Amino acid sequence: MADDSGRTTVVQEGSPIWVIPAVVLLGVLALAGLWVGWKGLSYAQDSKQSLSSDIQTMKQGYAKDLDSLQQRLAQTDKTNIDLQDNFTVVTKRLRITQSQLKKAHEEAQQVRDEENQRLAAMGTEVKDQLATKASNDDVKAVSGEVSGVRSDLDTTKKDLQMARSEMGTLIAKNHDDIETLRRLGEREYIEFTLEGKGKSQKVGDITVELRSADPKRNQCNLALVVDDKRTEKRNRTINEPIFFYAHGAKQPMEVVINRVEKNKVAGYLSMPKVSQQAATAGNGG
Repeated sequence: MADDSGRTTVVQEGSPIWVIPAVVLLGVLALAGLWVGWKGLSYAQDSKQSLSSDIQTMKQGYAKDLDSLQQRLAQTDKTNIDLQDNFTVVTKRLRITQSQLKKAHEEAQQVRDEENQRLAAMGTEVKDQLATKASNDDVKAVSGEVSGVRSDLDTTKKDLQMARSEMGTLIAKNHDDIETLRRLGEREYIEFTLEGKGKSQKVGDITVELRSADPKRNQCNLALVVDDKRTEKRNRTINEPIFFYAHGAKQPMEVVINRVEKNKVAGYLSMPKVSQQAATAGNGG
């Protein structure tokens, strides 16, 4: 282009001014996307490693618990074997019939078999679920189920640790023990509380009367009325079974006092079930 003076002016056409900011913005967005992607990948890898570590720790914990349970079961079996050996001496002294002794052996064997079955089932269930499930929710569900099985095993072990009377019955020391014995279903149990010297209460088919209570020595004097016959039981300590027979019964009932306070005692009456009485009577006939 020439002006009037004869000079030529060159006009250059450049890029629009918004191109450079747009390029910069795209670069920033690209960098931000790469950073977010890298952080997400890193977090996912950390989460995977943490979950794998948690699962491995739980496997080791379950294995340790199983070993501990097996050791305790072995000790329980030894205790039961010792108890069975003592049954012979008890039988001679109290003239327990052969049918009652056989039943005591069968009950002890049944409890051991059930405990071994529960332990085996728990081990199989834990291994199967840990092998097939890997999420945190699944691991929590497995933990809950194992806790339930462990609770059942603890209850069964508690049954085995209860003291047995000279007649072979398990002696409950508190309300929880009584509930455990009820679940076993071997006998009937009725709890009672006597408050006040000379107070009596009808418990099942008998009447129990509090004559006196000595909290310092954990002893009490009771009077039992069975089949209209009154008998006094003196200086009875807590958790000491008091055995007696109703008219025509082949198996004894028992009264156990678990707690002694001033002019107050609490305990339970244990009775053989009607079906057991009938079966015993049939064997005796």
